[in-house]
Amino acid sequence: MTDQAEHPALDGARRRPFWTDPDVRPVPESEGPLAGTATTDLAIVGGGFTGLWAALQARERDPGRRVMVLEGGTLAFGGSGRNGGFVSPSLTHGLAQGVACWPDEIATLERLGEENFAGLRADVERLGIDCDLHVPGELTFALDEHQVDAVHDSYRLHREHGAQVSLLDAEECRAAVSSPRYLAGMRDPLVGLVDPARLALGLAAAARKLGVEIVESTVVRELEVDGAGVRLRCDGGEVLAGQVLLATGPFPGLLRRIDAWVLPVYDHVLMSEPLSATQLDAVGWQGREGLTDAGNQFHYYRRTLDDRVLFGGYDANYHFGGQIAVELEQGPSHDLLARHFFEIFPQLEGLRFTHRWAGVIDTTSRFTPVFGTAKGGRVAYAVGYTGLGVASTRFGARVGLDLLEGADSEVTQLSMVRDKPVPFPPEPLRYLAVQSTRAALAREDRTGRRPLLLKGLDALGVGFDS
Repeated sequence: MTDQAEHPALDGARRRPFWTDPDVRPVPESEGPLAGTATTDLAIVGGGFTGLWAALQARERDPGRRVMVLEGGTLAFGGSGRNGGFVSPSLTHGLAQGVACWPDEIATLERLGEENFAGLRADVERLGIDCDLHVPGELTFALDEHQVDAVHDSYRLHREHGAQVSLLDAEECRAAVSSPRYLAGMRDPLVGLVDPARLALGLAAAARKLGVEIVESTVVRELEVDGAGVRLRCDGGEVLAGQVLLATGPFPGLLRRIDAWVLPVYDHVLMSEPLSATQLDAVGWQGREGLTDAGNQFHYYRRTLDDRVLFGGYDANYHFGGQIAVELEQGPSHDLLARHFFEIFPQLEGLRFTHRWAGVIDTTSRFTPVFGTAKGGRVAYAVGYTGLGVASTRFGARVGLDLLEGADSEVTQLSMVRDKPVPFPPEPLRYLAVQSTRAALAREDRTGRRPLLLKGLDALGVGFDS
């Protein structure tokens, strides 16, 4: 598809994330790169949410501990500065996935998720992080008749587990947000929204105040045991660390086992210009809730506090061999999103998008993180958040630190922590499996009938999602 064929609302859109665009807001200068040899008690590889939460928690657990964060790009370069900013209490990629995978632990996992969510909000306030964190809730809509049953099923499941969700009929949906596509909906009052890049940069600033050293533009190439510690060979130097926490998200891991469990998936996003008062009146949305829909291929959208609309999701793309490259960030998925946006909100025709970008999600076959240790307990890892990591990365950091300490804690005893997801097959089977699963998911979205392939994957407890 050529640029000329794209939706006119994309004309002139900047091809970079809105959240870190220096023409929109100031972005701090990069720190680093590493030069020479450094030593530290704890080296954290990855300066995204998991790595920054871990750095803060490690210093607060032991103020005398030397902590260094090694970031291959710049802070908020990866998913932490490219996501939609939805803050969900769930640690299990939603209640339904948690019930399917860990029915005996779901009450504990839900409680831990609520505690983690409350802790995140308290930390943001305590640390003085200005990141527009607010909790307007989330509305999940049925866009097609067969999605109505999915919304009702989700409502019943949430109520069975004590969630204070409410069901909306078509009229109530359209009273909350005006769209001719909405047929039914569910309101979850406990989902928050945040400016993700400001959260990441705020965490980094707070970590530095506690004495954490953060080095940017430093790619770690190799990891090897060195005596009682670990040697990290980096571009420009090396780090000798007592322990290492890998918080690398979708990027190639320093442990081969991680690459078998984690799949890098591109998710695409648009950001609009600010809505006028007339446009706001036309769409309603006075509650500022985060919005999503009930399909397998789903959209997520939200209003920013300056009344722009972020619209993303739906077309999750895996590239053969797990490729991650700048040139893969732009493409027809943005045109598809633009066309879907105006199908949902035809009254906003004429609105323009100012930014278009993509980010890489670290998904696993069970849609939830994978945790573990290696190198005789000197190394721990916490990766694989599958698009719901803004809050759960804080929990993942806690798990990773507990594993390094050898702690027999409530979280390290969880089956979600102890058990590993089913690994993805090697190429070319991996690519073929993903494409077949995507096609089956799209078929179910069109017909409302679950294909045999998906039923088989359900029985195995595996799947593909963003």
